Amino acid sequence: MIIRPAVPHDARGVAEVHVASWRAAYAGLIDQAVLDAQSVDGRQEMWASWIVRSEAGLPPVGYDVPVHRMLVADDDGVITGWATFGPGRDEGTSGLGELAGLYAHPAAWSTGVGHALVTRAAESLVEDGFDEAFLWVLHGNQRASRFYERHGWIADGTEKTADAGGAKDLRELRHTRRLSDGSA
Repeated sequence: MIIRPAVPHDARGVAEVHVASWRAAYAGLIDQAVLDAQSVDGRQEMWASWIVRSEAGLPPVGYDVPVHRMLVADDDGVITGWATFGPGRDEGTSGLGELAGLYAHPAAWSTGVGHALVTRAAESLVEDGFDEAFLWVLHGNQRASRFYERHGWIADGTEKTADAGGAKDLRELRHTRRLSDGSA
């Protein structure tokens, strides 16, 4: 497995990971009808556009947010996971790094894919000049919270409500991490 920057050709694999991981990780946390409605084809189109725009230094269509980058875990041509990161997108957080998304295909859970991605994303944030970073975890996603805590991301008590993937009013908990301690 190698960790590398995403290219437009990766969009299908990114979409497959996205849909499969949502359905597995968020079962019981997000309305099942929303999970069932997730479409690999729709996500592929979205991610292809996202990757092309990111490569060009542009935000996603219709969003006024900082540009983020994507890394993929490539296992002999098969995308097994991905991470997106960049400057904080929430108001007042542009001086912080943000790990905006990290997903591994359920078949790749507990194989080191997530560890490799979170480590390389944190290293990239340090290279970009960030000393601290944050991420959001869906309330109730204990597996993700434990994973991030093992990697030094600590829940700081901040919560927000967001919409994503057709789901409304998702309660998310913020985790933060100091990056400049030399152990990204």
